[in-house]
Amino acid sequence: MNRWIAWILLFVSLAPGRALSGERIPTVSRTESALSVSAPSALLMEKETGTVLYEKNAHERLFPASVTKVMTMLLIMEDIDSGKLSLDDVVTASARAASFGGSCVYLEEGEQMTVREMLKCIAVVSANDCAVAMAEHLAGSEEVFVERMNRRAEELGLEDSHFTSCSGLFDDGEHYSSAYDIAVMSRELLKHPGIKDFTTIWLDSIRGGAFELNNTNKLVYWYPGCTGLKTGYTSSALYCLSASAERDGVEYIAVVLRCESIEKRNQDAKTLLNYAFAGFQLCPLRPAEELPALPVDMGERDSVPLRVEGEGFALVPKSGAEPAYRIALPEQAGAPLREGERLGTLTVTLGEETIAELPITAAETVPHIGFGGLLVRLLGAMLGMKC
Repeated sequence: MNRWIAWILLFVSLAPGRALSGERIPTVSRTESALSVSAPSALLMEKETGTVLYEKNAHERLFPASVTKVMTMLLIMEDIDSGKLSLDDVVTASARAASFGGSCVYLEEGEQMTVREMLKCIAVVSANDCAVAMAEHLAGSEEVFVERMNRRAEELGLEDSHFTSCSGLFDDGEHYSSAYDIAVMSRELLKHPGIKDFTTIWLDSIRGGAFELNNTNKLVYWYPGCTGLKTGYTSSALYCLSASAERDGVEYIAVVLRCESIEKRNQDAKTLLNYAFAGFQLCPLRPAEELPALPVDMGERDSVPLRVEGEGFALVPKSGAEPAYRIALPEQAGAPLREGERLGTLTVTLGEETIAELPITAAETVPHIGFGGLLVRLLGAMLGMKC
């Protein structure tokens, strides 16, 4: 009975949600009583598909403290992966960056570190001074960098986020985000695999071993598969966390905000992640074999390659069944054909349930054959040659 309820929740609730860069975010909503989560605001999301498995006050605007640095690290990683920034670039700390307290590595004015060291300090110990130094290095000032943070939030469709700093150190009433928005930006950050080289560090050091770093996210040490991601705490934000973990090729993001203690923060994240790993799996929406080319009548070419449109995976409740793929195509298509023109349907089933029906389209344009081409083809056929 629980299995059928899970299926119903999955397929009935695939209504359009808030968009991620124009995409539809599928949702499998769970009632608050279904899971014991003490956090006033929480959200559980699968990374590959963006499917939301659980939410609780997920769009409430709250001060996220240092979880803000998810967006800061995202912009750093985007610059690294685009080639604008190198991990070996040297960053010089300004007097302003060196003045920041809270979680920090006590930069001195004029002290130099590589981007690699700065990013490590931000990811592992939530260093406010390094976040500001990186913001100034990338944008000239923290204010300009914050403008970029807000533009990126708008691009991602984050309707409940506004930043006034790159660190999340100060609660000025205008700096806020939500569990949903943090999950979306965390998902975007995890699209840059190199970030895990930093967010999975448990113990490390800088300054030639003179200053030790111990990850503020204790799940990195004791939760199997933990890949990060970012903690936060101030007296006004209380204990916040965006936690990510990966097992067997599937990765989840659990965001909890305003927890009463570190212990409750970690327990809530663990509860959400355990629920996801125990109950759901990714189902590939493509067969292992390539689609055959489709014959074309009266075209400049005698066949057209095909492709399947849409998502590559769907998140489904675990059932033990293997996906089956049914391809429906005509025996041939008539030219002219436009690239992207729908020619058939791929139906994916799991047991007796239909998971997806995806359009099969032409991967290339095939113009109608002209008189000259038809004549050449006819002569070739008469002479036993393929033209």
